[in-house]
Amino acid sequence: MNFRRGRVREEPEINFIPLIDVLLVILIFLMVTTSYSRFAELHITLPTADANQAIEQNNQIQIAVTADGRYAINGTLLPIVDPDTLARELKRAAGKSTDPILIINADAGATHQSVITVLEAARIAQYGRITFATQTRSGR
Repeated sequence: MNFRRGRVREEPEINFIPLIDVLLVILIFLMVTTSYSRFAELHITLPTADANQAIEQNNQIQIAVTADGRYAINGTLLPIVDPDTLARELKRAAGKSTDPILIINADAGATHQSVITVLEAARIAQYGRITFATQTRSGR
């Protein structure tokens, strides 16, 4: 029983214009607020510096890190790979000094992990005064 014989039913229509407007605003917002970082363009050459020669102090510990990951404390080569043993050797080299200055002489070819091992050993030994030694650029 169709009581509405004369009326034609209209099909619902989806209006895409407001949807396109909203998506365009969102796209513009994302383009403006997004920051792009380009890690492939970083060119780092380590370790050289133009700083003046540091004044020699008596409570310093020299830690050398070779390119193949070996460590030396004050010129004494150590067969150590873990931070705990390296921390004990740092305390032994410090003697009675409570907070010596640790000077890390890392080879330019040394891995980051080798240097981080020294930093971790300094944290275990509770030494907070750490510096890195560099060489000056030649030709100046």
